[in-house]
Amino acid sequence: MSTRITEKTVTFAQPFFLTAVGEDQAAGAYRVETEEELVQEMSFPVYRRIATRIYLHAPGDDRVTGIATIDPTELDAALLKDGQA
Repeated sequence: MSTRITEKTVTFAQPFFLTAVGEDQAAGAYRVETEEELVQEMSFPVYRRIATRIYLHAPGDDRVTGIATIDPTELDAALLKDGQA
């Protein structure tokens, strides 16, 4: 199957928590990568999400210190909560 990867940057104004990471993360910008596969059975291009990953780093340091596969729904909820803070 054919796959594609899309990237975006999310920014948190406050520290946040994601279950897959297991500990609070500092406020800041984080790269999020979504990997999807092409569904071959369709007559038009349709992609199904395989994994969503967040690239972690220490506060004030842009070097990647870890990568966690996360639930995109939980990420969206954390971003929404951050926006309401």
